[in-house]
Amino acid sequence: MKLLLPAIAVALAGSFAAQAATPPDTLVIAQSIDDANSFDPAQGFELTSVQAFTNLYQRLVQPDPQNPVDLQPTLASAWQPGSDNRSLTFTLRDGAKFSSGNPLRPEDVIFSLGRVVKLNLDPSFILTQLGWTKENVDSHLKKIDDSHVQISWTADVSPTYVLSLLAAPVSSIVDEKVAMANAQKNDFGNSWLIAHSAGSGPYQIRKYIPHEVLLLSANASSPAGAPKLKNVLIKNVPEPAARRLLLEQGDADIARNLGADQMASLKGKTDVKPMAVPMASLYYMQFNIDASPALKNPAFWEASRYLFDYKGIADDLLKGQFQVHQSFLPQGFLGALNDNPYTFDPEKAKAILAKAGLKDVSFKLSVSNQPPYLDIAQALQASFARGGVKVQLIPGISTEVATAVKAHQYEATLNAWGADYFDPNTNASAFAYNPEDGSKTLAWRSNWHIPELNKQTLAATAESDKEKRIKLYENMQREVQKNSPYVIGLQARNLIALRANLKGYVQGINPDMVYYSQVSK
Repeated sequence: MKLLLPAIAVALAGSFAAQAATPPDTLVIAQSIDDANSFDPAQGFELTSVQAFTNLYQRLVQPDPQNPVDLQPTLASAWQPGSDNRSLTFTLRDGAKFSSGNPLRPEDVIFSLGRVVKLNLDPSFILTQLGWTKENVDSHLKKIDDSHVQISWTADVSPTYVLSLLAAPVSSIVDEKVAMANAQKNDFGNSWLIAHSAGSGPYQIRKYIPHEVLLLSANASSPAGAPKLKNVLIKNVPEPAARRLLLEQGDADIARNLGADQMASLKGKTDVKPMAVPMASLYYMQFNIDASPALKNPAFWEASRYLFDYKGIADDLLKGQFQVHQSFLPQGFLGALNDNPYTFDPEKAKAILAKAGLKDVSFKLSVSNQPPYLDIAQALQASFARGGVKVQLIPGISTEVATAVKAHQYEATLNAWGADYFDPNTNASAFAYNPEDGSKTLAWRSNWHIPELNKQTLAATAESDKEKRIKLYENMQREVQKNSPYVIGLQARNLIALRANLKGYVQGINPDMVYYSQVSK
């Protein structure tokens, strides 16, 4: 297959060591791309795929790269909510074209959103929240004229919330004519889009070889404007140490997903720039409150908050890969609480347990046997012991641990939660919502029954006023922070490093907030 690669990919993918420096018109990135299974925005939900979508596709509206909580018009130039607050009419951007040269049409919007629901692949739940099904989605997508399209819904959610969902990568607008020209067996072009693109973003897929390389080439006619570099080459380099070495040698411009050891070795080097970007990934302990009387006692939940060695784990153990964060909305999200009221205080925890009559408390902590989960769990075992609480670690394969937790076959677990889209509801609907209708939210997995928080979670998605919505999420976070079967302790950071001559690279909190178009050397 390598013989089929364009010349630029042959030169770059074959041997980094042969290059004295990366080509001036090409951004070379070293990272693992082994997780990618599809570059179709209706399917791709892995890190590598999602990082590519903003560079390949555009949505009707998208977060401002410099201030993501603000949505800016992208393929839509304007929008107007309906009088019933159950529809939005979008004016399409005049003159917008796809990389194929085809003009943007209302039909492309209808096709793109409809195919997500009809294909029913992993990210489709983001749009089916609107009450859309395979059977009714066509009735909710309507062409008004050649420059206007109307989107409606039945769910009790506000236009503000719908705009957040339409800004998610799954809502990327696909060139219907190109996708359908490559369709197979009524798959709306899905099989072809796994390794190709049909968007209007600043880049397009030129070549993709699984587990080896992804090569993007400039789309000079993008409505976003022509990118500054002609090519982006993402090379699969599974080992963080190898990625760091390629960066140091000048054979890569960016090394992504480094570890603390790699970042330490780059310290003080003038030709590289290290970055620690907060990610929308929270690490937390969770208790199954039906597993024992102690785990059901709110006094134990409170004591546990003083037995989590937040700074010791974030700063000393994991050396900057995490920051302390104690609320269910990550720093950077609308309405996130960034104050951290709890500190490691074993004596205070002992007093809380004694007052509640809780003696000789112990529990089993199910955890993935992979770093950093097991490393954090071992630190928690030691910190809880200082408060008189015995923790027995139950390491296992990640999938086995997840299956057991979803089946309520656990006492406690240490896990991570990542945001599925850039709206506060993505986390509120996990930590503060248990509809008990079969939805396996985190609250459900804890057997935590919370009818009042359920009401608040639903009210927040129905609220259009930004400030009122923020207040609702702040109140929910304080309640969960103070009185819940979770101990939220850490927010992950993405450790990356750039060559010092690189300018204009932007990376935000969500995986899709990776922007290559303004990068120059």
